[in-house]
Amino acid sequence: MKYQMVHERIKYLILGLVGVLFGTGASHAQSQPVHTSVEQTADGSYTFIRAGEPYYVRGAGGIEYIGDVARFGGNSIRTWSTDNAKEILDEAQAHGVTVMMGLWVQHERHGFDYDNADRVKSQLDAFSQVVETIKDHPALLAWSVGNEVDLNYSNTNVWYAVEDIAAMIQEKDPHHPVTTITAGLDSMEVVLIKERCPSLDFYSINTYGDLDKLPSQIERFGWTGPYMITEWGPNGHWEVARASWGAPKEQTSGSKAESYSRRYQEKIWAERRTCLGSYAFLWGQKQETTPTWYGLHTEMGKPTETLWAVSQVWQGKTPSEACASAPVSMKSVGNDAPLLVAGAKVAIPFTATVADRVKHTKFWYEILPESTDIKSGGDAENRPPSLAYKALRSLKPGNHAFESLTFRVPSKPGAYRIFVYLEAEGFVAYGNMPFFVEPRKANERPSRPIELAKLPLTAAAP
Repeated sequence: MKYQMVHERIKYLILGLVGVLFGTGASHAQSQPVHTSVEQTADGSYTFIRAGEPYYVRGAGGIEYIGDVARFGGNSIRTWSTDNAKEILDEAQAHGVTVMMGLWVQHERHGFDYDNADRVKSQLDAFSQVVETIKDHPALLAWSVGNEVDLNYSNTNVWYAVEDIAAMIQEKDPHHPVTTITAGLDSMEVVLIKERCPSLDFYSINTYGDLDKLPSQIERFGWTGPYMITEWGPNGHWEVARASWGAPKEQTSGSKAESYSRRYQEKIWAERRTCLGSYAFLWGQKQETTPTWYGLHTEMGKPTETLWAVSQVWQGKTPSEACASAPVSMKSVGNDAPLLVAGAKVAIPFTATVADRVKHTKFWYEILPESTDIKSGGDAENRPPSLAYKALRSLKPGNHAFESLTFRVPSKPGAYRIFVYLEAEGFVAYGNMPFFVEPRKANERPSRPIELAKLPLTAAAP
């Protein structure tokens, strides 16, 4: 068996090298898949073996800015569906990164009925055609069958459908492993997947704040084999403290940088005996509760302070080294979620750091109404319209503790956020403060800015 395994690794290493030597655009390369498998080593740990060599995934969750992934120290991306699969695979191959290809298994929460045999078969048949089309692409790393199909579901027959899809892939494609992805870690899902999905090669989990607990829970919950963390990042919008009117309080980019880098080192890399790697979320940007909550890029495509930290730990830096070396960092914006008077001028404190090496910075703010288009499971949301946007003075290098920013409170009562941004060396640091606007009292006309630090912050919820 050992001799056979070595022989197979040598064969697929040669095939992989042939694909690299002859380029990515030719049909010849397309016909030569790079063999990847999940194997258990002599010491009991697990690893991907790709083209005959161990392959640890430093992954980015998303299909934007693929060229940035390798530049910042990553080696793989993941998709949620097979939309534009060929183009994504080609671009990934051109930049030297692999792809975990997602098959978007329909969700019960979107109206799909897993008791409807015809619809389930149609889904399977459609996936079968897609797998046949792209299974030999040299950038393909693995298949993920579904993403969080367990979110808000009740019909556990979905796991039989996942198994049928996984078994189909195993029959058609012997070169790439197969997984499924759940929303967090749940002992019941572990039981169901182990019982109903024997064709899976490993288990995958999307987790945010709960990543801190996962290494101590996963084996206790019944999973003893290999796994991946397929989404991870800041504390989720459901995992944070809230203002008195319900608005979740988002971490600043500086706080997120610390979370990402620490969680990567302590909860992912440290668990590499059984954890095959991870995909940081989100490589790109999206509106989800706010425009900044999960994106490792800004809306304009610029990398953030948080992405800087991810890049540094991918390259072997410690969390403290990763955070300390950032060109800019936003530590805090405001000192709570205050109740403010309509139309008043308010001065809020913020804490930021600009590295000594930085020659120039940009500094601006924007005010948005609080989003009311809140969905679950990452479903598409609409961004609130901007009410104010203003560029401010640049900051000099060094620590800017409790600087202040003055803005005019919107005249319409309701919930808002002010977003503060600082850019240097192409990286953007940010933070936001939720606030609630109350109507102005008769004849109330503040003559000078109110210092937020002096406002009472314990007023009753509106």
